[in-house]
Amino acid sequence: MGLIKEPIDVDFTVQPKVWTTEEEREFSELIREQKKAYNTSKSAVSAKRTPTPLRRKKVLA
Repeated sequence: MGLIKEPIDVDFTVQPKVWTTEEEREFSELIREQKKAYNTSKSAVSAKRTPTPLRRKKVLA
């Protein structure tokens, strides 16, 4: 996400909006679903990968 440059002599302000209980509940449900989808896709990817064998370094004495 980039920054928005303010033109000269113009000030941008953000007016906070108070969420209703219903909006908070919907947002929480959306976040829960996204986390669940991310975790399941992440575990599926990690299950496909096979662990790489450890290689021993040659030691010169």
